[in-house]
Amino acid sequence: MFVSPWLWIGFHVLVFAMLALDLGVFHRKSHAVSLKEAAGWSAVWVILSLLFGLGLYFWQGSEPALQYLTGYLIEKSLSVDNIFIFVLIFGYFAVPPVHQHRVLFWGVLGALAMRAGLIFAGAALLERFHWIIYVFGAFLVYTGIKMAFQKHDAMDPGNNPVVKLFKRFVPVTNEYQGQRFFTMENGRKVATPLLMVLVLVEATDLIFALDSIPAIFAVTTEPFLVYTSNIFAILGLRSLYFLLAGVMDRFRYLKLGLAAVLSFVGAKMLLADVYHVPIGLSLGVIFGILAISVVASLWIPERAPHVSPSQAD
Repeated sequence: MFVSPWLWIGFHVLVFAMLALDLGVFHRKSHAVSLKEAAGWSAVWVILSLLFGLGLYFWQGSEPALQYLTGYLIEKSLSVDNIFIFVLIFGYFAVPPVHQHRVLFWGVLGALAMRAGLIFAGAALLERFHWIIYVFGAFLVYTGIKMAFQKHDAMDPGNNPVVKLFKRFVPVTNEYQGQRFFTMENGRKVATPLLMVLVLVEATDLIFALDSIPAIFAVTTEPFLVYTSNIFAILGLRSLYFLLAGVMDRFRYLKLGLAAVLSFVGAKMLLADVYHVPIGLSLGVIFGILAISVVASLWIPERAPHVSPSQAD
């Protein structure tokens, strides 16, 4: 698939123009993002993503468009797992709602740079060493199984090695200083807790990228499709966070669905030289898994915790 350098440039112009519009116009002043605002921005990013896929369809045909759409769906769904962690981090460090958008905005900018490096490195490795596809596949199956049994509420962000390392080398104030990442204290420049939270968010996204990017390579190894589907999904992560943060506990089976998606795409990579799963079938399976997990979460009532007679007394 030949991609003109001008198309790469045009894509990045669009991305940075939207980010500038987001931060420079709509979020010029810090404020708590409302549900209505989050829903509006989520719709904008989804529509832009689908329009881009439609453009691919008319430019390159149905196969690349389906590959892009499947990659986007994988990354979009796996980004929901990021939201579980972001809710935990913001809650633990008591980040004021008015400043959460600022953290996520700069977190997304950092994520764009990190993921670009990972995507092009992964594409180069797959092109040169075909056997790495089996390593990616086995890793995704393992990650899917691990995700199915992992509990986020058991995590302690305060004991995260990134936080400990940051505090060891960077002086941090005890209190937030508005939306600033740095402030002056006793004549020296020090970091605020907001910067520490941003670093932790970046580190968390890097860990998730190690799962999600190999998953998209199970769909296509074309760097342009992997990159654009990943970037569009990440750009909508902030608005998705504010849209879902308050209701994440209702989707208790979604984590199992995401684990199943990772295991499926991992198995697809392991069987790549034995059987090629059609891209349409892959899209249908992934969408079906996610739909079932969401419907099950909403329809199946949650069991009340068992209380023994002694506890009742």
